[in-house]
Amino acid sequence: MGSRIPWPSSDWAPGTFLGGLTPSAAADLLSRCARRRYPTGQAILREGAQGSHVVVLESGFVKVTTAVEGQETLLGIRLPGELLGEIGALTGSPRSATVTACGTVHVGVLARAGFEDFLSCHPGASTLVMATIAGQLSWANRRRSDFAAFPAHVRLARLLVEIAQVCGRPRADDSIEIAVPLSQPELAAMIAIARATVQKALHELRARKLISTAYRRIVILDPRGLAALTDPDDQR
Repeated sequence: MGSRIPWPSSDWAPGTFLGGLTPSAAADLLSRCARRRYPTGQAILREGAQGSHVVVLESGFVKVTTAVEGQETLLGIRLPGELLGEIGALTGSPRSATVTACGTVHVGVLARAGFEDFLSCHPGASTLVMATIAGQLSWANRRRSDFAAFPAHVRLARLLVEIAQVCGRPRADDSIEIAVPLSQPELAAMIAIARATVQKALHELRARKLISTAYRRIVILDPRGLAALTDPDDQR
């Protein structure tokens, strides 16, 4: 399952772990990693499993899920440059979520000892690890705040805007296709509404000609209009 293609030389997205490192630190981290490739649908990390390695997402997108009362709940989407599994690796605790490849994914894998050595050589990276964890908690807190503040179709619009910023593919007609397949149950789980309610919310956004949908596929037809709908002063 190893790969011999080189690490990409382009800049990593702002806000990602690799994007926050200096170029030399990022290169050092990647040089320590073993390369692996995962096909779509394959689990990279499994909730509850023991593991002492971290994963650096090189290319592709992954979904992070957890089981709640027997139901798979989508926690978020991660993009290239992100660090995965750092909490379990550093604390020795079981994995807190399952990470699944969305399309073909290339990653770097580094054992705990190697990651700790990297952190000791680059002290600023430890701050980035904490910032990464804090950012994930902040994202979850924003979702909870949305639950009480906005109606379902606005909560869904806010979620789609954020997801598009992470994994949106601009198209020639200025629309944006969300690159990760998302089911209605997954969308419902992320904004804490029933599946029937998310169906109504999707219908509302389609009726406003803001999005189009197909099976596990969403295209934002009017990115500016969808963003405007998320304005707290424009809730109708």
